[in-house]
Amino acid sequence: MFERLVGFVREIYQTDTFIPLHEPRFAGNEKRYLNDVIDSTFVSSVGPYVSEFEHKIAEYCGAKHAVATVNGTAALHIALLLAGVGPGDEVVTQAVTFIATCNAIHYCGAESVFIDVDSATLGLSPAALAAFLEQHGERRDGGVYNKSSGKRIAACLPMHTFGHPCDMAGLLKVCGDYGIAVVEDAAEALGSRLGDRHCGTFGKLGVLSFNGNKIITTGGGGMILTDDDELARQAKHLTTTAKLAHAWKFEHDRIGYNYRMPNLNAALGLAQLEQLPQFVAAKRELAGRYLAWGEANGAEIFQEPAGAHANYWLNAVLLDDLTARDALLEYANNHGVMTRPLWELMPDLPMYRHCQTDGLENSRRLAERLVNIPSSVVL
Repeated sequence: MFERLVGFVREIYQTDTFIPLHEPRFAGNEKRYLNDVIDSTFVSSVGPYVSEFEHKIAEYCGAKHAVATVNGTAALHIALLLAGVGPGDEVVTQAVTFIATCNAIHYCGAESVFIDVDSATLGLSPAALAAFLEQHGERRDGGVYNKSSGKRIAACLPMHTFGHPCDMAGLLKVCGDYGIAVVEDAAEALGSRLGDRHCGTFGKLGVLSFNGNKIITTGGGGMILTDDDELARQAKHLTTTAKLAHAWKFEHDRIGYNYRMPNLNAALGLAQLEQLPQFVAAKRELAGRYLAWGEANGAEIFQEPAGAHANYWLNAVLLDDLTARDALLEYANNHGVMTRPLWELMPDLPMYRHCQTDGLENSRRLAERLVNIPSSVVL
């Protein structure tokens, strides 16, 4: 099966050379917009492309506000701060994620609590979250506290894995019952929807990423989404070093962060965004080809959850066990086709081994079986 899969990938990308997991496509106005920025000399965080990119992202996602940042991790950090996460708090999240998710939690001085995912979505499980809160949650004045640690559970941070939407209705119901703020890590989910609603717009705040391997890229960049006017104002203020507006004075009213996206990056992003509908359509077509191949060859290819319209940022094949997973990884990479396993589960990393978990049964099973396969846009 491994040889057939590698051969099929080469047939899709029509090359005998190395095939990366995900590379950007530049087929629009990227060079024209970048030259315009260079000619203007406004290459840093001041310039018209930043505001235009924010406006167009908000419009595309159906959010009232979008605030551009230098990367997705910075966006997560600010979103969590604005959601009320602070030193000594806890944030419930998933172990199946890229490390930026829990790094941002710890930047706030808080701790991660890792809850299992649903196998059907690869995202945080509402049932597992409800079971954890039923056992460990205690309502007190000021919020919900973890009876095991004594710490306040300040927020819930689900992540839309590989662009596949979580069960947001279920998560919002559980978090609403306990009064826990929801911040969405939609870093991989630009172009993904549940019904007619875009990922990243369900919670109090949501976050996107435009890293070089995402469906569109600004080279490095992120975005905070929110419908709350005051949170948007604070997000822009905090990400621009908390500088008070003035023609020449440099006055700051709190500890802020130099997190604003440069105009140069925003110009690249705007050109990429113009092509996003085409990219999403092409990636969904690619996913359809993988699914058809899997059905014909007895291979399990992960399919979007019911009711979802995923961007299929990364496609994934599910093997029988750890031995089969490692065999595919070795064969494909040795034959010039990049594949990768699921990230190491967060509580298996040395800096997060002390964090509480609920056992992570589905997460561990997925880690033993899942392999990502090449998913670059085919134009």
